[in-house]
Amino acid sequence: MSVYTSVTEAELDGWLTTHYSVGRLKALEPIKAGIENSNYFVTTTQGSYVLTLFERLPAAELPFYLELMAHLARHGIPSPAPIADLGDHYLQTLKAKPAALVSRLRGESVEHPGVAECAELGALLARMHLAGRSYGAYLENPRGPKWWRLAASDLRPRLDAEEIALLDRELAFQAQHRFPDLPRGPVHADLFRDNALFEGGRISGVIDFYFAGVDCLLYDIAVCANDWCLEASFGLERERTDALLAAYDTVRPITPGEREAWPVMLRAAALRFWLSRLHDFHLPRAGMLVHAHDPQHFRRILECRRAS
Repeated sequence: MSVYTSVTEAELDGWLTTHYSVGRLKALEPIKAGIENSNYFVTTTQGSYVLTLFERLPAAELPFYLELMAHLARHGIPSPAPIADLGDHYLQTLKAKPAALVSRLRGESVEHPGVAECAELGALLARMHLAGRSYGAYLENPRGPKWWRLAASDLRPRLDAEEIALLDRELAFQAQHRFPDLPRGPVHADLFRDNALFEGGRISGVIDFYFAGVDCLLYDIAVCANDWCLEASFGLERERTDALLAAYDTVRPITPGEREAWPVMLRAAALRFWLSRLHDFHLPRAGMLVHAHDPQHFRRILECRRAS
């Protein structure tokens, strides 16, 4: 989350009054973390919300994300619930940008999760995958293999020979390992520690679904493991990883095929985030309050997964 498009309190108050039934604006606060959209905490006389202005996501994809969040919230997953406007639409326009208002969830992210937090995440992720089975819309993972190849092509002139060699080897490896028979469905695809909120030791919210898409469910677990279970040496810490997988397996049993594909999927998840961080580092967009991540972090994770 970040801010590229500025919105004043007067602009937002008028927009809310015209399009929603959520009361008058009391407070507006930009959210500085992240890199994709412009986001604000919004407090009105009737509640607390998050306002998102979509900076580059194709308009045709936005209903998939918003309807998925609404679907999961209806099924008991602590997902932000999109707020319908007076015309019963989730998507509006503000400052010439597609915009959405969603409920603000309580809780705080955990910077250093332990075994208990990883187990909580595993169970929640499995519940989310089961709830997603009845979601009928389809959108291929927007940061999947097709995007990997396009991003690699754009980045190639900006990378050194060692980076290019590593990238080419991993792209070739992943091209030889496709898993069409693994369980698939809607995945969050970006459930890092800062996208999960905890309250009283339980997950009270899962936020930022704007990288979601349909992919192997195992990919979602691998994305989580590479962040939640990481050691200082970039390996996976055994107890946290076991807790994540065991809790998930209790709710949705992990298949033998998924267990076999696990090392490859960990590499795929590392490759995706190394590429996205390289892209944001070398090809940044103009904006303010933007927080970019170090690409080397996921390069080291990828190298560690390849070595093991």
